[in-house]
Amino acid sequence: MPTDRLRTAHRPAQLTYDYSLFTPGDTTSPKVCRDFVRTVLRTLDREALVMPATLCTSELLTNVHLHTKGSAMLRVFLTLTRLRVTVFDENQDPPVVARPAAGAAACWGRGLALVAELADAWGVAEDRAGRYAKGVWFELGENGAGDQFRPHRIG
Repeated sequence: MPTDRLRTAHRPAQLTYDYSLFTPGDTTSPKVCRDFVRTVLRTLDREALVMPATLCTSELLTNVHLHTKGSAMLRVFLTLTRLRVTVFDENQDPPVVARPAAGAAACWGRGLALVAELADAWGVAEDRAGRYAKGVWFELGENGAGDQFRPHRIG
């Protein structure tokens, strides 16, 4: 029997990827989620998104850790041209963006302002995820670099 017939058919690249990670209300959660996002993006050859995505993810998870008492859920949704990261938490209070009056030397309260600066868009999710009361999300694109997307190899 020819060896060509024994080979399995090539699996086409996926058009979307959807990952979720549940984290405890713990000081390790921002780092674990940041590393998770970095790993997903590097595995799928989306290096241009790694720095802004990990920074924004870290800011959102740090807000959960500082301002809520419960766990969080991270959702990473990636298409050929866009990345959307949502952080769900158990607190229904909306996020607050610090006012510029915080001063140039302020060390706290700049997280959402940083996300707003780095991300193409951000906001509060209209839907809930199970027990989680709200989700704060951000989106990033590759500014036309979608043509350079190389799906990871399978096998």
